[in-house]
Amino acid sequence: MSVYTRVQAADLEDFLAGYSVGELEGFEGISAGITNTNYFVDTGSGRWVLTLFEKLSDAELPFYLDLMDHLAGQGVPSAHPVARRDGRFHARLNGKPAALVHRLRGASVDAPDARQCAAMGAVVAEMHKAADSFGGQNANVRGLDWMQRTRRELAERLDTEDLALLDDELAFQQAAARQSLPRGVIHADLFRDNVLFEGHHVSGLIDFYYACQDILLFDLAVICNDWCIDDQGRFDPAAWQALSAAYARRRPYSADEHDAWPGVLRLAALRFWLSRLQDWLFPRDGDDTHQKDPAPLKEILLAHRERTPALLPTGPA
Repeated sequence: MSVYTRVQAADLEDFLAGYSVGELEGFEGISAGITNTNYFVDTGSGRWVLTLFEKLSDAELPFYLDLMDHLAGQGVPSAHPVARRDGRFHARLNGKPAALVHRLRGASVDAPDARQCAAMGAVVAEMHKAADSFGGQNANVRGLDWMQRTRRELAERLDTEDLALLDDELAFQQAAARQSLPRGVIHADLFRDNVLFEGHHVSGLIDFYYACQDILLFDLAVICNDWCIDDQGRFDPAAWQALSAAYARRRPYSADEHDAWPGVLRLAALRFWLSRLQDWLFPRDGDDTHQKDPAPLKEILLAHRERTPALLPTGPA
């Protein structure tokens, strides 16, 4: 989360008048994250997170907000949008689409342990199952078509080595056959900073604004690459075994998923290497913004091209 659009108290008060949340008591910008503008907001009746959407349109937002409402109604610990007096989940603020969601308790964890990883695996499986009954449709806006467009955008800024790696990996991913893999609604961005914990309990999944229909395995690949590989690129087999086993107890993997897993791990690394390169090389203006170093995702991609962990490890770590 970041602050690209500055909000004044008077404008926020006018916006909040459309909700039954009481009077504004205070607000502050949130600097973490990348895509949207976010504020913590306190009112007479509670604590909230305000998001101004810098890229999504009014027409695109209902899928994400309705999904969040659906998952919360199914008991998934996730960010729950607040309905306005007119029944909608969003309105306009400072010329941008904006929404208010309940502020969840807990905090993200920089180095989750095996118990926290197991809790995460269980919640992701329950999220995937709960989303089966959601009727919305949304394609993956960061799929292979986006990757090819971004490659063309970045080509003149990349060195020969990186461009060759990118082209080779894109060719591999384009040739991959994944039609038989289980699909459904996925979060698509389940990094550690998008999950809140209270102790060893997952108290909330947040930032659903890349959610889409795609292969379920992609969520697990994003998680494995971020949760189970440290800053020095070292894989933590115990953490991954705990997370994957907890997921599989609730949604067993298919044989095709086991076979596809190495390539999907590479796909997840490629997707976020590209998006971080884009943000790094073409930074956006804002008052309090945050870009993530793309280098670690490149190293993870290179490591997976040599060797990948099993989808469901069975032996001792």
